[in-house]
Amino acid sequence: MSSILEIHQLAVAFNNKKILKNINANIYPHQITAIIGPSGCGKSTFLKSLNRLVEDERGVTLSGQIRLDGEDTFTLSPEEVRRRIGMVFQSPTPFPFSIYDNMAYPLRYYGYGSKKKSKNLDVIIRNKLEDVGLFEEVKDSLSMNATLLSGGQQQRLCIARALAVEPEILLLDEPCSSLDVKNTQNIEMMLRALCQQYSIIIVTHNLFQARRISHRTFFILDGEIIEAGPTKDLFENPCDSRTAEYISGIYG
Repeated sequence: MSSILEIHQLAVAFNNKKILKNINANIYPHQITAIIGPSGCGKSTFLKSLNRLVEDERGVTLSGQIRLDGEDTFTLSPEEVRRRIGMVFQSPTPFPFSIYDNMAYPLRYYGYGSKKKSKNLDVIIRNKLEDVGLFEEVKDSLSMNATLLSGGQQQRLCIARALAVEPEILLLDEPCSSLDVKNTQNIEMMLRALCQQYSIIIVTHNLFQARRISHRTFFILDGEIIEAGPTKDLFENPCDSRTAEYISGIYG
C-alpha cells in the first residue's frame, strides 16, 4: 500500500532543546494511526509538525522532509497544508459564535460559496454535521452559540469544522481526554466510520483506545519512534523491550 504521508529525518527543537529526533515514518490512507508514549515524549509536537502549526511557536527550529501525496509540504503555503491536513485539539475549541458560523468559517476562509467554489454552504455544513452524528441533535438550533453545546457535542462540532474543507488527513490530539465514557464511545465509533474517507492520526494516552480503534501504532519515547507497526502486533508482540515495558506499565 502506498503511503499518503512520508516523514523523513524530521527533527524539532525549541530554543536548541531537541524534542523530536530524526523521525522517519509513513502514514497510510484510510487508516487510523495511533501515537502513544509518556507525557513529554514529543507526541503533540510531532502532530503539530505535520501541518506546520509548530512553526508558529517561538524559538522553534525544524529540519527534515514531510511529503504529502509526494509533495514536499515545505514548498506549499502553511494555509494550504492546514487545509489538506486538519487538526482538532485536546480541549474543544468552538468559536464564540453560532454553530452554523463555526462550520461556515473555514469554508468562507478558503473561498467556498464564492463563484469559484459555488457548492452550497448549507449542503456542506449539513453533510459534515451528519458525518459526526451531530446534525439531528442541532438541526433546529444552528443559530445557537456553539459554546452552549455539551463538551462531547463541542468536540464533534470541532471535528466537523475541520472536515468541512475536505482535508486528506485529520490530526487529533487526545480528543477524548476531557470526555466521559459515552461521549468517548461516540467519538471512537465516528472515527472508525470516518477513516473510510480520511486518514486519521490520533495522539492518545489511553492504550485501550489505541488498541480498540487504530490500524497502526507508533510508540514515541524521548522524541524518537521506538517502534511502529500494526496495532495488534505492537501490543501483543512488541519487538523492543521499552515498548513492552510501557505497555505493561499502563496496559497490562
